[in-house]
Amino acid sequence: MANIVPAQIRVNPHYMVPEILLQYQQASGAFDTIATGDPLVRLGDGDLAVYIKRLDVRTQVQTGQFVANQLPSCTVVYNEISTPTYMIRSRAEYDHHDTAALGRVGASTVEAHRLAMRQGTFQQQRNLLLYGANPANGEGLMNTNGATALNLPADPAGNTTISTYDNGALAFFLAQQIAAIKTRTMTVGVPARFTVLTTQRIMQAISYYGIVQLTQFQREGAGSKSVRGLVDDVAGWNSDEIVWTCDDTLLGKGAGGTDVIIISMPEVKKNRVNKVNTNVFAELTPGLDATALQLVDRAAPTEIIAPLPAGAVDVVSELRSTSGWSTRPEALTIVSAGF
Repeated sequence: MANIVPAQIRVNPHYMVPEILLQYQQASGAFDTIATGDPLVRLGDGDLAVYIKRLDVRTQVQTGQFVANQLPSCTVVYNEISTPTYMIRSRAEYDHHDTAALGRVGASTVEAHRLAMRQGTFQQQRNLLLYGANPANGEGLMNTNGATALNLPADPAGNTTISTYDNGALAFFLAQQIAAIKTRTMTVGVPARFTVLTTQRIMQAISYYGIVQLTQFQREGAGSKSVRGLVDDVAGWNSDEIVWTCDDTLLGKGAGGTDVIIISMPEVKKNRVNKVNTNVFAELTPGLDATALQLVDRAAPTEIIAPLPAGAVDVVSELRSTSGWSTRPEALTIVSAGF
């Protein structure tokens, strides 16, 4: 890593704006697709794999007016699922000359390198979350075995791209996918949180100028709403919450080079009833409510500082993380949509 601070020629008198014009990158919303909205800090130092214990139940009972002498037995089957972990590392090296050079422009060398390494680490975490380190093994949300994957169907006029799609039809399609997730997870009637993750160009189309026709949807005072507004309203009627967020690495990642819309229900809530509960086995503790998650061994990268010859400093940043892990793939829908 290098500091490049060339010499400057300035006109005097002059005024120097004290703030620094920084390069901005997209702040990815990919982590909203997993439980709690952040990686879970649960790994131990050096853990190479993560396992989740799983119990399946098969119930059997005997019913009759008279007491039977032979009774069927319920069966509880145990198995495990697993995913590997990966170490993410980065390095920074600088000396007193680098410190002085950045100091002349009012920036801290230590902080600049720390934040640069962290940004690289977090971007790689995002890549692991969405695409995994070994996609062929089903790592990453985009490669989840059993997830629902479909192409955006044609609207009533035969259009198949977001920019030409009928706005009302698109809103109904997205609402249908959310309802389908609730049906697959058997949570219809139970409030849930959803995340819709897609590219900026699709998000701005459904949020700003994709206005649903008045003949298809009315609100109080008449008028109309965007695709996103209609879906939010429909979700609100069912006490659901939708988080809309973007990640432009999804550009061209869909079938045939299309963009991707990921719809995720990060946590599943148990459908509770008052007394007679046909889902009572789910009350067994401890139960895991996460449908998608990522685990790390520390909340922020660890920095290991060591001296180098001639007074330089070597800083190594490291963090261990799993790929994105959809433990309940029925809660994940991946839509390929051309723009």
